[in-house]
Amino acid sequence: MKKLVAGIDIGGTNTKFGLVDSTGNILFKEMIPTDHFPIPEDLVTEVCEHIEKAFHPFAPNYQLAGVGIGAPNGNYFKGTIEFAPNLKWQGIIPLAKLFSERLNCKVILTNDANAAAIGEMLFGGAKGMNNFIFITLGTGLGSGIVVNSEMVYGHDSFAGEIGHVIMFTDGRQCGCGRRGCLETYCSATGIKRTYSDLLISKHETPDSDKPADAKFIYDKAFSGNGNAIEAFNYTGNILGLALANSVAYTSPEAIFLFGGLALAGDFIFKPTIESFEKNLLAIYKNKIKILPSLLTENNAALLGAASLVWKEIK
Repeated sequence: MKKLVAGIDIGGTNTKFGLVDSTGNILFKEMIPTDHFPIPEDLVTEVCEHIEKAFHPFAPNYQLAGVGIGAPNGNYFKGTIEFAPNLKWQGIIPLAKLFSERLNCKVILTNDANAAAIGEMLFGGAKGMNNFIFITLGTGLGSGIVVNSEMVYGHDSFAGEIGHVIMFTDGRQCGCGRRGCLETYCSATGIKRTYSDLLISKHETPDSDKPADAKFIYDKAFSGNGNAIEAFNYTGNILGLALANSVAYTSPEAIFLFGGLALAGDFIFKPTIESFEKNLLAIYKNKIKILPSLLTENNAALLGAASLVWKEIK
């Protein structure tokens, strides 16, 4: 009997879910607001009802082989979401157990960046690679590290938080409570701060009445605006240094950049690669590629979540 896997992405605003086949085709997908469900059990019930209804037409010929979940602060070993700051749910939520009891199948949960990294390995640009690093450049900076074809989880499932490497000990305040973390500089939020700081330092007025977001800064850079280009160069310089340091731990074949900021193309890739090569130990130079993810923004979360199960099946 052929198999399908349900992928679920739990976000602070929305929860996406769908059915994915073994080649990465998404046969069904839907989205509901996460924040409409103050009790996690209610969200589980709602999502399961949608999945069961969507799976029904496939049931004669397919088996639901499992459920993969990507979630903030997801603990792979325990199947729990633990003290996620951007969710209304408090404390430790046994989410994998709740879904498994309802759907009567295997459920695997990890954090969203790790899920996306496995998605890249199964369905994206990391096919055939045994060692790589996956970086998400969104509101923050997430990461997943794969060594010898296995995700690095550490002893407690929370390894690989490259976004919280401290770049400047007296730097910008981070949401984690510390100062100078990488994600406060190299993220959509970080580049907005950099662009604003540049205008202030040069005593220039903002270009718009609306607060500049990453897309606005990209559009300004594309039109040749010096401050916007400088903001990308500053961001790439810091990111390249951080990635060069990361290489010393795992010696990856490639590093994939994903997320809104990565869509800026050469504006972010060029300064990042230049800084990366400049700061690499000699034995690593010109060996490691920095590449754009081949996962699409719309489907990455679902494919990543579903890939947690497909990886085990395959």
